[in-house]
Amino acid sequence: MSEVVAVVPEAGVDDLGASALLALARSRKAAEDQAAADLLDLAARWADLHPPESIHLAAAFTTPGSEHEEPIAGEGCPPVDEFCVAELGAVLGISTTAAKKLIGHALELRHRLPRLWHQVHAGTVPAWRARSVAEATIHAVPALTREAASWVDDQVAAVAGKVGVAQLDRLVAETITRFQLAAPDPAADPEDGYLHVDPRHVTVLDQDVHFAGTVHVEADLDLADGLDLDHALAHDAATQKALGSTETLDVRRAKALGNLARTQTALDLATQTTPGDRAADQELPSLPAAREVVLHAHFDADLVGETTVFGPTGRMENRQKLLLLEQLQAWCADSRTKVTIKPVIDLNHNLTAPGYEIPASIREQVILRDRTCVFPHCTRPARRCDIDHVVAFDHDAEAEGRPQPGPTRSDNLACLCRSHHRLKTFTTWRYTMTQPGVYEWTSPHGHQFRRDRSGTIRIEPARP
Repeated sequence: MSEVVAVVPEAGVDDLGASALLALARSRKAAEDQAAADLLDLAARWADLHPPESIHLAAAFTTPGSEHEEPIAGEGCPPVDEFCVAELGAVLGISTTAAKKLIGHALELRHRLPRLWHQVHAGTVPAWRARSVAEATIHAVPALTREAASWVDDQVAAVAGKVGVAQLDRLVAETITRFQLAAPDPAADPEDGYLHVDPRHVTVLDQDVHFAGTVHVEADLDLADGLDLDHALAHDAATQKALGSTETLDVRRAKALGNLARTQTALDLATQTTPGDRAADQELPSLPAAREVVLHAHFDADLVGETTVFGPTGRMENRQKLLLLEQLQAWCADSRTKVTIKPVIDLNHNLTAPGYEIPASIREQVILRDRTCVFPHCTRPARRCDIDHVVAFDHDAEAEGRPQPGPTRSDNLACLCRSHHRLKTFTTWRYTMTQPGVYEWTSPHGHQFRRDRSGTIRIEPARP
């Protein structure tokens, strides 16, 4: 930012008129588009230098909620070494996932959408628009063949890439139909679809938490179950109103669904047996009255006299969302909410354990200290990460009478997501902890980055 401000007066921009300013803005935008096109080309060339090796996997996207993986680009594009992606992302100041998308888009455009690729480098189509087309053709369901992708390329290139999101969706759908890529759907006939596909489901869309602390729930239920649920919600909502609630019907019904979740019981399922189902003397394990949902909330607090005063806002570990103190107070006011207050953990205290296994107390301290995976620009929550020994634990040191080089100690432990844990193990990426929760990483090509709880910065080499 400061460099731009410094250049402006020298260029005499303050003296330019309206027409000249517009011309300058246009030239800057053209330079930005050219740089984006060049970056796509460089990403593709980076991929060319890094085909998968025998011990490395090809880079892919993991589908949330399953073990299914999607390639970073479509059929006909070369695979890319999974571990090369992280270094490109770190150098560009983006996450590994974002770098994976950049490389995938570049390969998709170069190999399956060549006309659009040419238009990008000719300056007739901006890179961002071409990348949106590549994103659509990579992740189309069902997957597009090379011929189908080529047809999309022809259609889009004919209008110089001037397609919006809705047009692009329709174009992909038309392509799937034209090339007969979709498998016959046995459920397409509403008269007998249920014989082939059971549509019942309940989905809690917790990937997108509203700032008000709500999530969207959608479901398809058996008719009788749906009517029973509606009756139960209506009854609970009416009870709330009779007890003095002034909230709207929609809010009371939403609260009623939460009440059902907390008070449901599977006692009959757990303890009753039906003759012929299992031996009479064999008991099913008892089930809890309600599933426990754990929310980790963190608030700053000050001691005023003998009273602890919490700040008005805090942080919820789940989804890394802002949390209001009044929200938390409302949740805790429910009589069925179990509140557990854990002692304050000193994040700077160096805890240690004698062996390789990491005790729960040290694991919790490291999770609270790091918050996320500590690889540059990674944001995966720490509770979903592995706890890594920064300096590897030597399992033979004690037997051979040598001091342990990688002790199980707070200052030698860090949170790494599984992908970046594997990268640290199988490549020449290296890192050290310079202070509690502060890490310095060195990439295979010598680029250095400092990562702490506020984010990632690049460590510039010392000037001679």
